[in-house]
Amino acid sequence: MSSLYGLILAGGKSTRMGKDKGLLDYHGVPQREYLYQLADTHCERTFYGIRSEQHHAFDDATQTIVDLDEYRGPLNSILSAHKAHKEVAWLVLACDLPLLTGKEVAQLVAARSTNGTATAFATKKSGLPEPLVAIWEPKGLREAMAYMKTAKSSCPRKFLIHSDTKLVFPTQDEALYNANSLEEYEFAKSKTQ
Repeated sequence: MSSLYGLILAGGKSTRMGKDKGLLDYHGVPQREYLYQLADTHCERTFYGIRSEQHHAFDDATQTIVDLDEYRGPLNSILSAHKAHKEVAWLVLACDLPLLTGKEVAQLVAARSTNGTATAFATKKSGLPEPLVAIWEPKGLREAMAYMKTAKSSCPRKFLIHSDTKLVFPTQDEALYNANSLEEYEFAKSKTQ
């Protein structure tokens, strides 16, 4: 079984929200720090995936992986992490999931299948893998790199749909709620009070 590292996707531009989603406060700390704590409980090491211009926002003691900008979309950060540490699996958590709790992260880690491409959460409603709340195995990341060389779409969900992905269903679909606008932020904030 490969070691498990954590990757908090903090490199998005948050254009719909109008402010950095990783800095929003739902739980008494910035969302990226909250997710870092959730991941770090289960991982040997945890990193923030960031854009190069964000580097100044993190102190020297914080573990970051700067996006290499070789791919489009969120796979850019995930594959940049893979290139930095090729033999580990990555527990990937996106910053725009404010209702995710330690219970769900523990559930995902406990359900991990090391033989396939990834172990991903999915809502009962859609039945589709959520690639940004998933454990990506080294084998799956190598396949994703090959896929990105010829793919017309950079959508990680499309890749996981056509791969050997184990789906895990949280007790409540709401745990996978995305907050990408100020209205969605207010809704999620009301749920975490």
